[in-house]
Amino acid sequence: MLRFTVFSLLIFLTIGLTAEKAAAQESRQISLQEAVNLVLENNIDIRRARNNMERSEIDVRRATGAFLPNLNATTSANRTTGRQFNQSTLDFDSFTQNTISGQVSTNVPIFTGWQNISNLRSARAERDAVENDFQRLREDMIIETGNEFLQVILNKELLSIAKDNLETSRKQLEQVEAQVEVGMRPIVDQFNQEAVVANNESEVIRQENTLNLSKVRLVRLLQLDQLDDYEFVVPEIDDEMLMFQDYDLTELIELALESRRDIRSREMRLEASEHSLRAARSGYWPTLSFGANINSNYSDQYRLSEIVDGEIQRVTVGFSDQFFDQRVNRSIGFSLNIPIFDRLQTRSNVQNERINQRNLELDLIDTRSQIFQEIRQAYNDYLSFAQELESTEKALIAAEKAFETQQERYNVGSSTLIELTTANNEFVRAASNQVQATYQFVFQRQVLEYFLGRISEEIQL
Repeated sequence: MLRFTVFSLLIFLTIGLTAEKAAAQESRQISLQEAVNLVLENNIDIRRARNNMERSEIDVRRATGAFLPNLNATTSANRTTGRQFNQSTLDFDSFTQNTISGQVSTNVPIFTGWQNISNLRSARAERDAVENDFQRLREDMIIETGNEFLQVILNKELLSIAKDNLETSRKQLEQVEAQVEVGMRPIVDQFNQEAVVANNESEVIRQENTLNLSKVRLVRLLQLDQLDDYEFVVPEIDDEMLMFQDYDLTELIELALESRRDIRSREMRLEASEHSLRAARSGYWPTLSFGANINSNYSDQYRLSEIVDGEIQRVTVGFSDQFFDQRVNRSIGFSLNIPIFDRLQTRSNVQNERINQRNLELDLIDTRSQIFQEIRQAYNDYLSFAQELESTEKALIAAEKAFETQQERYNVGSSTLIELTTANNEFVRAASNQVQATYQFVFQRQVLEYFLGRISEEIQL
């Protein structure tokens, strides 16, 4: 009996803990700021861009290393069998010879036609361009996350409005059924109201599906587990966020040209191409370098002539005496290379760099033009959303009063169900428009900051 009680208690605790864990994991709350942090940490494009930044740093280090001297060490060991010159007999003979050789050399660039300097400056400019690309990509992902998050919140609000409308229509159906039952309303009003309820139920289903699809897109953007459930927190909007802010279009354009990361990236790449052009032209210049070399050899057939007991004899020399003393050679010198004809390679490189430079100049012009267009569009959208917000607020107040009036008239029998349904539809439409206009107006200010190049990670709707 005791064992059964203990076993039952363990099962109860296990089920309780499992249920508690499942409830805790049922829905993860994610705010807008957390969504931005997740996309900046998990997004694949951002991780690729971070790798490109690391590669650009490597290119700078490689260009810096071109100024340093190199140092090479080589060694080889060979065995030769066959007819060859014999130093002992001073004649050709067939025998086996073992040799070992070693060499250490260095080369110091003195003048390379400014190629090293140009390559280093080009690598640094390219690194700055890649860094600006990385920062602009982060801004892209921030605004995209905000846009997807906004869509989820809008769909969530529209679903709430659809549910409220369904609840209202159901209550209205109960009222109509009661009036039909006592003979105050014709049966056709009940049928019409039942159709309205069915349509509202279908609208709730459509809004739920739209909300789920927008959540799927946002979860994929955040690189989260698609099988988990997430609840996206509706951000609070205060009166200060709904205040209209007056902007000067000329100042906005000038600010964008100074702040945008993408135009900085275009300028850095144009600067890098100028240095690359100088590096290509260095092929027309002579190059000067300093070199030093030390090498040594060993051969088991190497002999020296010595006088032994008054006679000249060929004496074998050991490895240490040969390799570290007698057969060591040292050399230093300068090398001047004067290009005379390189099969048009330098000329082709220069022409290619000039073409690349012209294309980058066109990219810069196109980016400036694109910035003008984006700022004007964002500014006009901001003005449009501000006017739309004001008009939707007025429309909502009017639609609400009209619906209340039609409700009262219908209750006393001076209005038809069709008129009441029409007023209710207008009220729902006005509420939906007002919700969308509110969030779009608040978010459009962030869009304007994005096109100005001033958006930060602490984005707000």
